[in-house]
Amino acid sequence: MRFWDTSAIMPLVSREPLSDNVRRLLEEDTGVVVWWATRVECVSAISRLAREGSMNHEQEAAVRGLLNDLSGSWTEVQPSARLRSLAEQSLIAHPLRAADALQLASALVWCASRTRGRNFVCLDERLRTAASRWGFHVLPNGTG
Repeated sequence: MRFWDTSAIMPLVSREPLSDNVRRLLEEDTGVVVWWATRVECVSAISRLAREGSMNHEQEAAVRGLLNDLSGSWTEVQPSARLRSLAEQSLIAHPLRAADALQLASALVWCASRTRGRNFVCLDERLRTAASRWGFHVLPNGTG
């Protein structure tokens, strides 16, 4: 079981340069854990891509279908006072955006802050660095 950031979920449902890498990780995973707002972030990204003309209507529908399928099987970390506190701590300690701090805090809640041996799947460099500093094993290796 691994924690998956939205930056790693999107290449699972939409063709991106690192799609093959993250799909291999998904094939190895026994369970996907995400932040409770991951689906909203994905819908936002899909809608933006469609508005920008990066995908046509049929592609958008297919990507939304893949997101529906994937989100039906993942586990979501729900909001809590502990999650908010960890996100605030992360914002003080790391140069993260608020949503990224909430992602990291969700991963910390998921593993009860016992990060040793826990995997964090992410493609965002700032979030990868922060997760690594918390002690997560960040995947995929060699993103860029």
